[in-house]
Amino acid sequence: MDHARSAISNLFGAGPLSYTRFSLARQMDGDSSHVEMKLAEEEEVGENGVTDNVHTRVAKPRNSGRNLWCKVAAGGLLFLIGFLIGYLSYRGRMQATSICSDGSNACGNPAITPSTGDEYMEEPKIEPVLYWKDLKMMLSKKLRPVDFNIVRKLSSYEAGSETDESLANNIHGQLTDFKLDKVWNDEHYITLQVQGSSPNKVTIESETLPKLGPTDGYVAYSARATATGKIVYVNYGRAEDFQKLNDINIPVNGSVVFVRAGKISFAEKVANAEGLNAVGVLIYPDPADYKLPNNEVLFGHAHLGTGDPFTPGFPSFNHTQFPPAKSSGLPGIPVQTICWDAAEKLFRKMKGEVPFEEWKGSFLTYKMGSQNMDGTEVTLEVNNQMVERKIHNIFGVIQGFDEPDQYVVIGAQRDSWGPGAAKAGVGTIMLLELARAISSMVKTDGYKPRRSIVFASWSAGEFGAVGATEWLEGYSATLHTKAFAYINLDAAVVGSRNFRISASPMLYKVVEETMMEVEHPISGRSLYDHVGSDWARKVVPFRMDNAAFPFLAYAGIPAVSFSFYDAEEEYPYMGTKRDSWSNLGLSVTHLDKLLQAATEVAGQMAIKMTYDHQFYLDYEQYNQELLNFIMKISVYKQEIKGMNLTLQWLYSARGDFSRATAALTRDFRNTDLNNKLLCHMMNDRIMKVEYHFLSPYVSPKDTPLRHIFFGSGSHTLSALLDHLSLRKTNPSAFNPDLFKNQLALATWTIQGAANALSGDIWNIDNEF
Repeated sequence: MDHARSAISNLFGAGPLSYTRFSLARQMDGDSSHVEMKLAEEEEVGENGVTDNVHTRVAKPRNSGRNLWCKVAAGGLLFLIGFLIGYLSYRGRMQATSICSDGSNACGNPAITPSTGDEYMEEPKIEPVLYWKDLKMMLSKKLRPVDFNIVRKLSSYEAGSETDESLANNIHGQLTDFKLDKVWNDEHYITLQVQGSSPNKVTIESETLPKLGPTDGYVAYSARATATGKIVYVNYGRAEDFQKLNDINIPVNGSVVFVRAGKISFAEKVANAEGLNAVGVLIYPDPADYKLPNNEVLFGHAHLGTGDPFTPGFPSFNHTQFPPAKSSGLPGIPVQTICWDAAEKLFRKMKGEVPFEEWKGSFLTYKMGSQNMDGTEVTLEVNNQMVERKIHNIFGVIQGFDEPDQYVVIGAQRDSWGPGAAKAGVGTIMLLELARAISSMVKTDGYKPRRSIVFASWSAGEFGAVGATEWLEGYSATLHTKAFAYINLDAAVVGSRNFRISASPMLYKVVEETMMEVEHPISGRSLYDHVGSDWARKVVPFRMDNAAFPFLAYAGIPAVSFSFYDAEEEYPYMGTKRDSWSNLGLSVTHLDKLLQAATEVAGQMAIKMTYDHQFYLDYEQYNQELLNFIMKISVYKQEIKGMNLTLQWLYSARGDFSRATAALTRDFRNTDLNNKLLCHMMNDRIMKVEYHFLSPYVSPKDTPLRHIFFGSGSHTLSALLDHLSLRKTNPSAFNPDLFKNQLALATWTIQGAANALSGDIWNIDNEF
């Protein structure tokens, strides 16, 4: 073609002609792609006066009337040549297209496929579009019925034991077989407390009942000590229970507190008793709460915190230089569990009738005990011992195709003190099934999550979410910028009739939409209809031994935990050596269907949160949480004014947060979410909300649970309100300086969350 142009140019005696330049830019119109043709103007001239093209400029001769007929003839010849070239090119392309479409192998035949730069270009393949309805159905079809023959082989074991390591290797192998993008493990070196070589004992000074005998159960992280004192019954050991004792002038200082299991964690019961100077704690399962044999003893832990209590706030990796520190949540008094048969005998030895009807369970006799001289005295001896153990956390990841550095974590505890079917087995089975199903969707069905999904099997969960917390502590500098949500699978099926949720307010939206789309396998109604439209008011606060709790309260990562349960009575074998698959199957009707439904709940939440351009995090929900706090503290407005203080700065901080959420919502509404850079920047602002509700004014080493809504310590909003209430109920216990500090730091923590949500510093409005 270039030679032809040159010949024609010389024939006409003219300058170089314009030529056709091809642009392969795709013009999307529906599913079609077009090749755009652009006619280039005169070639650009370089600084030296020569064109940048290989063609040289030919001098233009003068026009002459004598050769006009030659030019007309040449023009006709040019038209004929161009027509022939165009026709032959078009015919060749149509022939190639027709051969390919009839199913023959001629498409790849070099004899009919042009080898020049003008060959036919195959259309680029377009990624398949999978809508939410398609993904939901795909997930449901991928989830298989539970094979209990396989399930029973995944028995749980005590953390750090050889059998626990063997189970970890088994899970690592299964995740590898599922062809996840990467499977790995983290090792941690932790301190656990186990039963000592000498048994723990509870002794009553009596001729008829000298001993309650050695016990099988124990409470980890109890003080290793012996305590003697008069015994006092305090119902569940909650703060309100101790307050009722105070109202009837029964002190607990110097006494052994006797409480029933349930309602709150063992650690909270012990902390409440120790705070009032009790010398020891006994915990028993009342038959009204636990349908257990009369000689069954509970297991638990007494650490008012999460993670390894001897490495508070920092990780227990092998290379860590461990400072001589321990958690402030470790009790200084001995704690022991006893069976209900021993508890009933103990009640018979006590004196003083229980004046509160709601404190009575299923025994015929309930006595208060007292500090009077004729009170029954008990000696509690605890001989637990500390051991160093290596534990393994196992991980697998399906990497996101768009934002692989941001991920949702799905986790389950692996260890237990007994068979652990409900406590550890249910979650482990769900974890493996989700990893298999979602990986299969990616490998065979074209599903590509926008963000990554991390599957985690934790060890040492029975000792206070130790494995999960140590991982969070090990990567705390970066996790809050990468992990945007945690889904906890522990104890997801312990009953059949009802469904409950514990969650960060930022996950309420995804929880609600998931409940609308998953059916209760027994009633056939959606979980939303089953629970009720007022489900948000029924959200259960996280217990400190829930593995989702450190994600929220320590790391500032939105977290959710859920469970099928029976309202009438709790699954009785949790925390005992009778938590077997046979007992779980006898206690839970349609266990297989409930396990599949629970797995679908977790899977739908994970896919929703990795599917859209915008994070599925409802940052506006904290407006309501802040409003609730403002309403509670405003009741004390006059008392605060009497201290020459004002709530105006707190109101302004809350207003700034509300304006920041409204501005971010407008930004999302007015932004093309296909613009990855802008969408990523706005998602980063959403991720900062939960994290910036961690108080920056307390040490993560001394006060790891820094969240002002869900944490533990004087920096929390609940502690501020409790302290302020003392100004009315117990003025002598109120500390004005402490309150001023609490109010100032709470105000600036809320203001900091508002500033972080606002984005760039020039978008922040701090004009009160």
